[in-house]
Order: sequence, then C-alpha cells, then structure tokens
Amino acid sequence: MADTRDTIEVMQEGTRNIPDVADRASEETDRALELRTRDRQRKLVSKIDQALRRIEEGSYGYCESTGEPISLKRLDARPIATLSLEAQESHERKEKVHRD
Repeated sequence: MADTRDTIEVMQEGTRNIPDVADRASEETDRALELRTRDRQRKLVSKIDQALRRIEEGSYGYCESTGEPISLKRLDARPIATLSLEAQESHERKEKVHRD
C-alpha cells in the first residue's frame, strides 16, 4: 500500500512538459502501465485481507454462492477464491451473456 502511495506522489511530482510527442507518449504509456499494475496490487491486497477475515470468521473455504466447501485444489491454486469452481463457471457464463 505504501508503494501505491509512493507511485502517486512520484507521478504528481514528476509531471513535466516534454516537447517531443513520441517521448511524451512513451512516458504516458509507462505511467498508465504503472498505475494499472499498482491498481491490480491494491485489489489483490484487498482480496487477501478479505480472505484473512473469512479465516478469522470461520467461513474461509466455503462458496459464497452455494455454501458448499471449495475444493482444496482450487484453494491451493487460488487462495483468495470465494466461489467454488462450478459457481465461478456459472457466474462467468452469466456475465458473458449480459456482455453479449
């Protein structure tokens, strides 16, 4: 989280006027990539915190949709999983239908 704050501060301080269009575009692309990476890290930390809370509450390892246990194989592959494989696949199918 500190790295995220540092990134924002550096970007705010590091804003400069670059006359060359190609150099400016390259710097903007680098900044966008850095922001996207930091956002993904922030979201992952949040999901880890949620998983730790579920462990404390005793609900870790159970599907939020069905209440059934999530397989150990799935939890080993994705410790932050909140849905069983079947529920996740169903969710993704519904999501795809709504997108199309």
